[in-house]
Amino acid sequence: MPTGANHSELQQQPHLHQQLSNDLIRVGSRRWFLQTGMAGIGGLSLPQLLQSQAMAEQAGSASPSNRKAVILFWLSGGPSHIDMWDPKPEAPSEIRSPFDTISTKVPGISFTDGLPLQASIADKLSIIRSVDCKSSNHTPITMQAGNPLARRTNDGKDGGGYPSMGSIAAKFRGANDIDMPAFVGLAKSWSSDVWSAGQMGSNYAPVKGLELSGKFAMPKGVAVDRLQDRDTLRQQFDGLRRDLDQGDSLQRQDRFTRQAYEMVVSGKVQQAFDLGKETAETKEAYGRDSVGQKALLARRLVESGVTFILVSGAWGYFDHHGDSVRWGGIEKGLKPLLPRVDRAMYTLVNDLEQRGLLDDTLVMMMGEFGRSPVINKDAGRDHWTNVMSMAVAGGGLPHGQVIGSTDSRGGGIKTAAVRPQDIAATTFRHLGIDLNAHWTSSRGRPTAIVTEGGRPIPELI
Repeated sequence: MPTGANHSELQQQPHLHQQLSNDLIRVGSRRWFLQTGMAGIGGLSLPQLLQSQAMAEQAGSASPSNRKAVILFWLSGGPSHIDMWDPKPEAPSEIRSPFDTISTKVPGISFTDGLPLQASIADKLSIIRSVDCKSSNHTPITMQAGNPLARRTNDGKDGGGYPSMGSIAAKFRGANDIDMPAFVGLAKSWSSDVWSAGQMGSNYAPVKGLELSGKFAMPKGVAVDRLQDRDTLRQQFDGLRRDLDQGDSLQRQDRFTRQAYEMVVSGKVQQAFDLGKETAETKEAYGRDSVGQKALLARRLVESGVTFILVSGAWGYFDHHGDSVRWGGIEKGLKPLLPRVDRAMYTLVNDLEQRGLLDDTLVMMMGEFGRSPVINKDAGRDHWTNVMSMAVAGGGLPHGQVIGSTDSRGGGIKTAAVRPQDIAATTFRHLGIDLNAHWTSSRGRPTAIVTEGGRPIPELI
């Protein structure tokens, strides 16, 4: 992926709900439902989405009393661990952060002063300072898949066919509410910030959340009570039959198309994406910026029954090589950015807790790798795949701890290495997915959802 000046920043979106497209509905056309319910959503049509959810239910989907969810904050570009969660105040000047080190709510745990709000809830966080990201590259593939075999290869076969953790959740768990998608990505730069389903198929691909709302809006002039007339509905479906894929059973297609209709009429998707229902105070608490408003939307999606939500503020916004590139160096680039992600994480964790959702929702904040110990000549840090830090909250897991450590320079893992496959196993365990489950590749081969000996992180059990 290109870096530096080629990174494009996602503009602040104080009214994100107003920007979600509504132009896919053709008012007055008998084809409105086809364009709404059958339109491709991130490579997945709504009837396909419902079909995949039905498959997940057969495998053991969520019940109302077991609404487990995951929110993954993707810090695209590679966050600097030394300048965030793993400060090295005793290191030489060319290594230690230009930011001050501060104490947290948990004695003995320190962050940099760019994260004061997270420091105040350190008892609700687990900071993993020993994430092994040697298999990762400047893409979301490896870490979002939770799989060291899923890699960027630059040969048109990136990822090796392996799916993301969100796609695994969509297949083996499904949504917590049948009227909602299982896996939603909240990102503008889709190909660079969201990994998809690989060879597991488009039925389990993430839905493009920033485009989803308008595709489920009722068109003007079409009343719900009129649409509920089954004879009229049947006539509409009959008129659309020739537009459907005849490779599927017509009876089967009718089932999921009718269910798609019910989803549109229920209005649950529209309501979930309507940030206008939130108070000005709540919006301010999350932050009137891209990552803050997406964090708020993620909380609404969890409440509405989405299982896995990925949040990315902007493409590459943590790629702080130096002051000569788009995102700047550590002081000029990272310093003004940290308050946004600090506030988003802090507010989300507290909001989920107040609503009784935190124990059922696993929240993770990470990127593709860390950054180099030595500050370069441009006042930035370069890519560093030896180690990175990440933050974890919720999920009913033990918190108020640091897991693992790095050496005195912050350049290598010293204790308790945590691998991508361990993150996947921890995530799937939280979701109640059998860690021994398999999916079938395009060659018909059973493929394990947890690879290379992955196991739940012991400190999070």
